Amino acid sequence: MSMYGLLGEKLAHSFSPQIHAYLGDYPYRLFEIQPKDVHAFLLKSEFDGINVTIPYKKTVIPYCDDLSDTAKRIGSVNTILRRADGTLIGYNTDYAGFDALLQRLGYDPAGKKAVVLGSGGSSVTVQAVLEAYHADPVVVISRTGRNNYHNLFLHADASLIVNTTPVGMYPETGAAPVSLDSFPGCEAVIDIIYNPARTRLLLDAQVKGLPTVNGLPMLVAQAKTAAELFTGRPISDSHIDVITDTIRKQTMNILLIGMPSSGKSTIGKTLAAQLNRPFVDLDTLIEERAGRGIPDIIGHDGEAAFRALETSALEDVSKQSGTVIAAGGGIVTVPKNLPLIRQNSVCVFLKRDLGKLSADGRPLSLKYGVDALYKARLPLYQAWSDLTVDSNGSIAHTAKAVREALRL
Repeated sequence: MSMYGLLGEKLAHSFSPQIHAYLGDYPYRLFEIQPKDVHAFLLKSEFDGINVTIPYKKTVIPYCDDLSDTAKRIGSVNTILRRADGTLIGYNTDYAGFDALLQRLGYDPAGKKAVVLGSGGSSVTVQAVLEAYHADPVVVISRTGRNNYHNLFLHADASLIVNTTPVGMYPETGAAPVSLDSFPGCEAVIDIIYNPARTRLLLDAQVKGLPTVNGLPMLVAQAKTAAELFTGRPISDSHIDVITDTIRKQTMNILLIGMPSSGKSTIGKTLAAQLNRPFVDLDTLIEERAGRGIPDIIGHDGEAAFRALETSALEDVSKQSGTVIAAGGGIVTVPKNLPLIRQNSVCVFLKRDLGKLSADGRPLSLKYGVDALYKARLPLYQAWSDLTVDSNGSIAHTAKAVREALRL
């Protein structure tokens, strides 16, 4: 039986199996291999074809009996095919992937300075594509060398920033390799990380109003080219956008915000069941971790202590993919929660009429009054959400409305 898959060191974040399931009927596995075991894997494994990711895109080259012209020119391999005689040939399908990514962004780098963060296997491919598009100059920032993270001021005039490092990738989300304040001339930002969907670097760029794109279209486009090698059959480029959008919808969390008693927990649980997704109620998670109820936490420790617990829970849950999350009513009162939500979630505001909201069993609603809380929080709900859904109807009706709004 044919065997295909992905070789890498840490693959818990990978969307490759889902993508290849749309591209062909071959089995596709994850081969999470430690550096010391790569040699044995490449020599003894009976795979028919594999994709290669961080940090082995250069490591695998000596094991290939032959290289495609693109792989040879770039010096990076991300796809290996076993030929009929048992020999291995290495390809670089990332080139086609980044080309497609640049086209999706719709940014022409010709004649403009492009700064590429990182100098690994993905970086050399990105450099080659940018040079083909006549970006000039293409500057590589590495930890050592002439251009490094200590002299970014030399490149304040950069127009395009491309991150090829793993900084900000799941599960170590929330970090950025550079501050965009170092690049006041920046016009667009690309991060080839695809999990989370919005890295800290992309979120910072969006705050500045810059066009951005993550690495998911690149992943799909290179997988399409790899699948053609695996199967020997051409696949239409039209599949790239379709699969990209499908995977994005499947993997983005659905995070529900809204006033206490607006139905977030019950609607979220119903929605998760309908979509066959995990469900997390942040309030329940906080109570489980604390070993006591929220009224007790707020009553004895204060609201600030509760908010700290809430942010901690959100930090963990928001890293997940494809999860339905019911957030507490006051999650929007802590500014640092916004980038946590935006990194991997579509945020839905469940809007229920003020007259239908209850304060029963809700300490902050009882303390401040539902009217006052609603007035203070409504602008935040509207600003933080990607879309608003009326939640005055039944649970089933509202869950259906959310699915229709998200086209799920």
